[in-house]
Amino acid sequence: MRLIYTAILYLLTPLVMLRLLWRSRADPDYRRRWPERFGFGSTQRRPGAIWVHAVSVGEVQAAVPLIRSLRECDPALPLVVTTTTPTGSRHVRRVFGQDVIHVYIPYDLPGAVRRFLRRVRPRLLIVMETEIWPNLYHWCRRADIPVVLANARLSERSAAGYARVPGLVRDTLDCLAAIAPQSQLDAARLLALGADPRRVSVTGNLKFDVRLPASLLEQAQALRRALGTNRAVWIAASTHEGEDEQVLKAHAAVRERIHDALLVLVPRHPERFARVAALCRRLGYETVVRSAGGPCLPRTAVFLCDTMGELPAFYGASDLAFVGGSLAPAGGHNLLEPAALGVPVLTGPHMDNFLEVTELMLQAGAARTVDGSDALAGAVTEWLQNAPLRHRAGEQGRALVERNRGSLERLLAVLAPYLD
Repeated sequence: MRLIYTAILYLLTPLVMLRLLWRSRADPDYRRRWPERFGFGSTQRRPGAIWVHAVSVGEVQAAVPLIRSLRECDPALPLVVTTTTPTGSRHVRRVFGQDVIHVYIPYDLPGAVRRFLRRVRPRLLIVMETEIWPNLYHWCRRADIPVVLANARLSERSAAGYARVPGLVRDTLDCLAAIAPQSQLDAARLLALGADPRRVSVTGNLKFDVRLPASLLEQAQALRRALGTNRAVWIAASTHEGEDEQVLKAHAAVRERIHDALLVLVPRHPERFARVAALCRRLGYETVVRSAGGPCLPRTAVFLCDTMGELPAFYGASDLAFVGGSLAPAGGHNLLEPAALGVPVLTGPHMDNFLEVTELMLQAGAARTVDGSDALAGAVTEWLQNAPLRHRAGEQGRALVERNRGSLERLLAVLAPYLD
């Protein structure tokens, strides 16, 4: 099965390269550093390095506590961090600078994987969340490199997809030294796909262990002064294609009741920034774009954040947050970032990738689910007009995050045999 998978992958590689070229029209970084994606590059050998793979920004953010903990344990320990996307690459550089080595992960082609392993010589690979790569895991096992699937999550839809190729997935999971799922539900799905129960240890969600920088509150306060301290401010973060229209429609209804309400809009993908800004203006909203540096005036209706790395500060500067990827069927995004800041959260119904966290947030009264623009407008208006209700929901979210910390310690216990 792995040979058939590899043959199909080779056939699809030209299409993958064309897709990179297409995406590079909006983000030129997609057409740079291509040799790294085939296992070539200038990275020096780092025998004994710990290799952490995180696909994009969300996975990198989840890995931040782990990487920092590894560095605190041994500042001289070489760390190699790979990502798949340029946004993930930029986030690694922004958070860690030169403290870690960053390269793109090679495609799951045997030659590319072997070249990368010969060049880097890691002693341990930690893969964040859910990345199941048959050739990568196979050749790591051949090279005696333990692979740990950390903070693992598996949605029902993903599990159903993997179940279509049971033999390939079972053999791939058998290459793993350890699996650390976020929840019992994730563990059950991995076990159903053939994971060895002796290697599975539920450790919880690393995102509960987020450490808020000491300067974040100060940054959020400065942003709030720039946005307007005497007006209602709500944020729609990580929005996907098809959601911006619904959010902007909801904002129009909110402004009928709260005339000076400001929407901070943060599209998920950088290549959409310009299109969303044009949409805001086409719909008649007075719009300020963050990168343009213009002032946010009382008449400004939408503040479009088109920069990277500022989302936590904008969460902290807002009265409430809608987290996108949930009105569109994209599986949702992390609700814990605003919750950790005491910001109440709204989400759509499509939270397949974060079912357990969403359920915990709903049960705690820290979040509410809306199913469209009308419901979104009603919930935003209610919370903006009722500060005690809003504050109570925010504090319940903050308390939930505090109660569920500890996954990092449990994950380090799983990793301990491979870190000695």
